[in-house]
Amino acid sequence: MDSMSNTHADDERRLADLGYKQELTRSWSSFSNFAISFSIISILAGCFTTFAQAWNNGGPVAISLGWPLISALILIIGLCMSELASAFPTSGGIYWWASKLGGPKAGFYTGWLNLIGLVSVTASVGYGLTSFLNIVLGGFFDGYAASFMGGDWIKQQFALFVIVIAIVTLINIFSSHLLAVINNISVWWHVFGAALIVIILVVAPDAHQSASWVFTERINNSGFSGGSYWLYVLPLGFLLTQYTITGFDASAHLSEETQGAHIASAKGIWKSIFYSAIGGYILLLAFLFAATNSDMINSTDPEVNPFGIGSVIALLYSALGGGALFKLVMVITTAGQIFCVTACLTSCSRMLFAFSRDGAVPGHNTWKKVNKAGVPVNAVLISATGGVVLTLPALYKSSAGVPTAFYAVVSVCVISLYLSFMIPIYLRLKAGDKFKVGAWNNGSKYKWMNTVAVAEIAIISIYFILPFSPLGVPGAKDFNWTAVNYAPIVTGGALILLWIWWHLSVKKWFKGPISNL
Repeated sequence: MDSMSNTHADDERRLADLGYKQELTRSWSSFSNFAISFSIISILAGCFTTFAQAWNNGGPVAISLGWPLISALILIIGLCMSELASAFPTSGGIYWWASKLGGPKAGFYTGWLNLIGLVSVTASVGYGLTSFLNIVLGGFFDGYAASFMGGDWIKQQFALFVIVIAIVTLINIFSSHLLAVINNISVWWHVFGAALIVIILVVAPDAHQSASWVFTERINNSGFSGGSYWLYVLPLGFLLTQYTITGFDASAHLSEETQGAHIASAKGIWKSIFYSAIGGYILLLAFLFAATNSDMINSTDPEVNPFGIGSVIALLYSALGGGALFKLVMVITTAGQIFCVTACLTSCSRMLFAFSRDGAVPGHNTWKKVNKAGVPVNAVLISATGGVVLTLPALYKSSAGVPTAFYAVVSVCVISLYLSFMIPIYLRLKAGDKFKVGAWNNGSKYKWMNTVAVAEIAIISIYFILPFSPLGVPGAKDFNWTAVNYAPIVTGGALILLWIWWHLSVKKWFKGPISNL
C-alpha cells in the first residue's frame, strides 16, 4: 500500500512539474494503459474493415509484403513518440509535446490535427463495424434484413452506427475504472478471438492457397490502369496497415489516469504497435491462405457477391459458407470492434479535455469540466456527436461501387493523426541533444529514427488524399461527387480555417499549456 501511495505521490509531483494538478482519477495500471492503445489499434477492427482497400489496391502483395514493411515504419514512429511520452506524461500528449518544443503555434495546429484524427477514428471504427453487425443480426433474426429501415442497407448501417455510438458514449460516461476493466478484457478478447479465427481458417476450409500466390499475386480492382500499379495503386492499399495501426497515442492521453505514467505510457505505445503488428500479420495471412475463391471475392455481381468487391466478409463466406463457423467469426470481430470504438471515444474525450483545459477549443469551459467520478462527460458527448456528423456523407451511395465515404473518413483519420505525430517528432529531432529525455528514451538513435518517421508520414499524407477511384478524379469524364475521397477537403479545409483563425484571433491570446495549480 505504501508503494502504491509513493507511486501516486511521484506521479502527482511529476504532473505538477508540468503545470497541472491531479483532476482525473489515477486508477489505470500499466497493463490498462497498454490495453487501451492495443484496443484502439484492434486487429479485429482494422484488419477486417479495411481489408478490401488492400485487396482491391494491390491484392495479396499489398498485405503479405505491405503489412510487415509499413508496420516496421510505424514501430519507428511509435518509439519516437514513446520517448516524448516518457519526458512529458500529460493527458494533452501530442499537443503538449509540440507546445513545449515548438511554442503555442506548433501546439495549436498539432492539437487540432490530433483532435480531428481522434474524432474521425471514432467515426470510422463505429461505422465500419456496422456492416459486420448488420450481417450478424441478419444471420440470427429472420426477416431483419428486409424489415429494419425498410431493408435499405445504407440506412440500416447508419442507424446501427448511431445506436453503437450512443451505447459506447454511455459506457464512457459511467466511470474511468470501468473503462480500464473493459480495456483489460478487450486485450484478451483480441488475443484469443484472433487465435480462434486463425485456427478456424486453417482447419475448416477444404483447400488453401499456395505460399507463392499469397506472396506474389497482384490484384487491381481500383479502376486505374495497370501501368500505375506500383507507384499509385499499391501504395493506396497500404492504407490497411497505416489505418489499423494507429490511435496508439491513447497511451499518452491516458497518462494522468495511469500509475507510473512516465514509464507505463512509453511502453504502452511501442508494445501495442509491436504485438498488434505480429498478431495482425498472422490473422491477415490466414485470410489470404483461405482465399481460394478469388473470382467470387472479386465479383461485382450482387447475386454472386452480396458483400462488396474485395471485402473480407466475401472472403470468409467463400471459405466457410454461411454456417455456424462464419457466424462465430463475425460475432468475434464485431465484439472486438465494439471494444475498439469504446476505447477510441475514451482517447478522443481525454484529448479534448486537455486541449480545452488550455482554452484552445470554442466552448472550452464546457469541455474541460469533470464530474465527481473524474470523467469529462461533456467532452465525451461532443466527441461522439462530432463523429456522427463527420460520417453523414455515408448516407449517400457511392457510384464507385466501394464505400468511398468510409475510406474517406479513414483517410482523414490517418492523415490528421499522423501529421499530429509528425510535428512533435520533428521538433524533438530539431531540439537535438538539448532535449531533456525521460526515464525511457532512444539514446543517440533518435537522429535516424525521427528522420525516418517524419519522411514516412510526409509520404503517406500525400498518397491518402489522392482519389481512390477514377470516378473521383476532378475533371474525369464520368466524375461523380459520391466517389470523391473527401479527406483533402476535410483536412485541408480544416487547416485553412485554423490558419485564418490563428492569424485573426488565436495568436493574440493562445499561449499554449496553462498551469492550473
